[in-house]
Amino acid sequence: QVQLVESGGGLVQAGDSLRLSCAASGRTFGNYNIGWFRQAPGKEREFVSAISWSGGSADYADSVKGRFTISRDNAKNTVYLQMNSLKPEDTAVYYCAAPRSFALRVGIRKDQYDYWGQGTQVTVSS
Repeated sequence: QVQLVESGGGLVQAGDSLRLSCAASGRTFGNYNIGWFRQAPGKEREFVSAISWSGGSADYADSVKGRFTISRDNAKNTVYLQMNSLKPEDTAVYYCAAPRSFALRVGIRKDQYDYWGQGTQVTVSS
């Protein structure tokens, strides 16, 4: 089992920045990839970004490339999502997720993740 807790969300204006954190507990954090997803009202949960167990590789949705940066600190059991140049369309609940098993490649589909946090709200006003 693994527990994931997101934090760092809030209400900001377009163009502002936020840094989300995903703190993990319950197993060896550094052995597993971590993904970020988001869900806006009335929409499907969608992939945002993911980082490999070592931090050596990452993937991003096209909609956030160049604006968001994912990173991790395995010593602190924490993954970060730095979000710059925020847009109103980034408004959503943001979730971090972890797979049950080790994987060499990061996953971009919801079904590749087994453990989810409770989410943190990000609201971007225009």
